[in-house]
Amino acid sequence: MYSLKVDGGFSSAHNLRGYKGKCEDLHGHNWRVEICISSKKLDNIGMVLDFKYLKMKLNAFLEKLDHKYLNKLNYFKKVNPTSENIARYIYDQLKPGIPLLSSVTVWENSTSSATYVPDAEEGAR
Repeated sequence: MYSLKVDGGFSSAHNLRGYKGKCEDLHGHNWRVEICISSKKLDNIGMVLDFKYLKMKLNAFLEKLDHKYLNKLNYFKKVNPTSENIARYIYDQLKPGIPLLSSVTVWENSTSSATYVPDAEEGAR
């Protein structure tokens, strides 16, 4: 199995509904996002997929989140914008354009991250 990873970033604000503590208040992060693709096969030149293509897809999507108040995005009006849910959201948005996508990791700072990896049942959808 081969795995490729690229990362990008965006800056945004959010607040966590129902959280008792500082994160309940509006605050921001310089998020780092890593996507991973996996494949058992290589193409005819020995690649899974071009890094340039992966970076382009990731960065084009992250532009939509950059300098936004995440709670105001339609998805996060109903879903709490935790790091876990942000990772899942990014995965769900990127998967149609990157079929080999296997996981998304979101860092809210240099020491804290959340990773979304679909289980086998979800990955088959």
